[in-house]
Amino acid sequence: MEKIRLGLIGCGGRAKSHMNSFLNMDDVTVVAVADPKEDRRNEAAEKFGCTRIYKDHRELFAAESKETVDALVIAVEPTAHTDIEETAIALGIPFLVEKPMTLDLEQAERIAAGVKEKNLITCVGFQDRYLDLMETVKDELSKHKKGGLVYGAWVGGIPGVWWWQKKADCGGQLVEQNIHLLDGLRWLYGEPLSVYATSSRGIVQAGVDASPEYDTDDHSTAVFRFENNVTATLVSGCYSKKVRPRCGLYITLDDMVIDYRLRNNLIITTAQGSTDTPRKVDQTYLLDRAYIDAIKTGDRSLIRSDYEDALKSLKVCFAANRSMETGEVIYFNK
Repeated sequence: MEKIRLGLIGCGGRAKSHMNSFLNMDDVTVVAVADPKEDRRNEAAEKFGCTRIYKDHRELFAAESKETVDALVIAVEPTAHTDIEETAIALGIPFLVEKPMTLDLEQAERIAAGVKEKNLITCVGFQDRYLDLMETVKDELSKHKKGGLVYGAWVGGIPGVWWWQKKADCGGQLVEQNIHLLDGLRWLYGEPLSVYATSSRGIVQAGVDASPEYDTDDHSTAVFRFENNVTATLVSGCYSKKVRPRCGLYITLDDMVIDYRLRNNLIITTAQGSTDTPRKVDQTYLLDRAYIDAIKTGDRSLIRSDYEDALKSLKVCFAANRSMETGEVIYFNK
C-alpha cells in the first residue's frame, strides 16, 4: 500500500491527537516534524521513526517540497501562523490546519484566495462535524422546519496554554475555543442572519486567578438569528475552575428536546420518553481519515470543512467580538 507522507508543523497538545490517528493508519507515515521546542519535536519524531526534524516551519520548508511531503498538518497557536499556509500554497502542498486558523482576517482572506487559485485540498479541524452524535442531531433537525430555541455553552476554567492569557493572542474564548459550537450551529442551521453579543470581565483577577498578563473576557454571550425561526444563544466562560457546568447544545423544538452533551452523549426527549446515546466514535480520527482519503482519491466531499468554509465560521466569531466591543447588532449579507 502506498503511504501518504505527512509533515507535522507543531507537535504540542492538539497535534498529539492527530498523531494518535496517524499511528493507527497503515497508509500514512510521518516523514518530517517541526516545532520550536526540542522535546516536543523529538518526541513526535520518535513515535514515527522520523529522522527529518526541524526547529520551525521555515527550516522544514527550506528542506522539503511536494516531492518529499504529500501533505501537512498545521497545529500551532493562533498568532504563530505567520507565513506557514502561504508557503504551503506556494509549494502546492495540501494542508490540514487547526482552528482558529489565524487572528488576522486579511491573512485568512489571502490564504483562502491562494487555496482557490491553486485548487489545493485543505481541511480545518472542526472535529464535531464528524461526530456521530452531531450527525444524529443534524438528521433530527432536517425533519423539523418550525425552528425553536437553542442554548449552547462552553464554560470551564482557563486552559493551561500560554496564549489564553491575552485576548490579543487567543482572540477570546469564542474565537479560540467555542468556535467549535459556533461552527456546529452553522453546520446544523446554515449561515446566521445576525449576531448581538456582550462580554464581561472582573471575575478572574489577573495575577491572582490567572497570569499578570490576563486580559481576556471572563464570559460572553452571543445571540444568533438563523432562518426558519431559529434563535441560538451561545455562552462562553473561563471563570469556573472548580465546577464544570454542562457544555454542549440544548435545542428545544415543538415536540422534542435535543440535549447534546459536548462530545459525550446525546439525550433526545419526546412525549414517548427519552433515549440516551453515548458517543461511539473518535471524531478526530474520522476528521484525519477524511483528510487522508481526500488526498488519496481527490474526493473533496469527504472533507466537511475546508479552508473556505471554515473562514465563514471565523468571520462570524470576529463579528460577535465586534458586537461585544461596539454594542451593535451585526447583520450578515447573504
